[in-house]
Amino acid sequence: MAGPLTSLKVLDFSTLLPGPYATMMLADMGAEVLRIEAPDRVDLTKVMPPFDGKISTAFSYLTRGKETLQLNLKQTEAVEKVKELVRDYDIVVEQFRPGVMDRLGIGYDTLKAINPQLIYCAITGYGQTGPYRNRAGHDINYLSLAGVSSHCGRADSGPPPMGIQVADVAGGSHHAVMGILAAVIERQQTGEGQFVDISMTDAAFALNAMSGAACLAGGQEQAPETALLNGGSFYDYYRTRDNRWLSIGSLEPQFSARLCETLVLSEMKSLALSQNPEHQQTLKAALKEKVSEKTLAEWQEIFADQDACVEPVLTISEAAEHPQLKARGMVIEVDRGDGTQQRQLGFPIKFEKASS
Repeated sequence: MAGPLTSLKVLDFSTLLPGPYATMMLADMGAEVLRIEAPDRVDLTKVMPPFDGKISTAFSYLTRGKETLQLNLKQTEAVEKVKELVRDYDIVVEQFRPGVMDRLGIGYDTLKAINPQLIYCAITGYGQTGPYRNRAGHDINYLSLAGVSSHCGRADSGPPPMGIQVADVAGGSHHAVMGILAAVIERQQTGEGQFVDISMTDAAFALNAMSGAACLAGGQEQAPETALLNGGSFYDYYRTRDNRWLSIGSLEPQFSARLCETLVLSEMKSLALSQNPEHQQTLKAALKEKVSEKTLAEWQEIFADQDACVEPVLTISEAAEHPQLKARGMVIEVDRGDGTQQRQLGFPIKFEKASS
């Protein structure tokens, strides 16, 4: 695929989600990606339902734009093949626990001796250092240890199991791509490659962002439904008459005023701006009652022309048909390999060169 990274070649040793998602992003931007697949070890995304024909939808999505080479890395000839390949590649991405690639004979020190310009990115749960470096984990564990889960969800029901993999993708995949591309820029200046160490727990901890700043510098320990953006204010989700949900994010004065006017709650405009938790709960109760009086479709029609930061909670299939996402090309058709097309999530970064 043509794109800004067409000059880069990537060797991808990763499986499951974080590494493959990162290399898919690189491929979507034009990089040449070669997956190294173990013939004796099944990538779990291959057997994860649902299937489109004989192929898992997750696997076909995560491997788009990539070529595949099967190598048993426990065999000497496979190791020699990797050493041969790495002479012509810019980037290696792997997702093994620390030390595994070294034991296979293709760790960073070995490969950089062959290609000093190599950029080697290792994505792990906890990073290459620290007491948890060899500990097993999953997205839910990284979010928990990073403090993210502690201030999500409801006070009476605890943290929610997320519908997306925040630590894996926002943490592992996206930070890996950022780290790799930063290393590419430095290599352009120095001619040298480097090791990029991505810890999904580190990245998830950094995603605490404003909540982290409030805690570390402001001394405010975060908890569910206690802050402006986690349910502690009227910024929240509200159930409609037909058991759908409406999101209300009308924080700024002009938006909260418009919200109250539209809902015929003008007398509550001042409550929206109040820092008093009791005022916020009073407004939330009023919003809850109002929203429950109409269906989601009715609210969509009412707020269609109101610039008030109020939107429906859509399913993925509904979102795929939303005119905004369709206009942005966020659902694409990808060849299954037999001339037929499969619908997939599109690439979210848009590039446009100035016309001459």
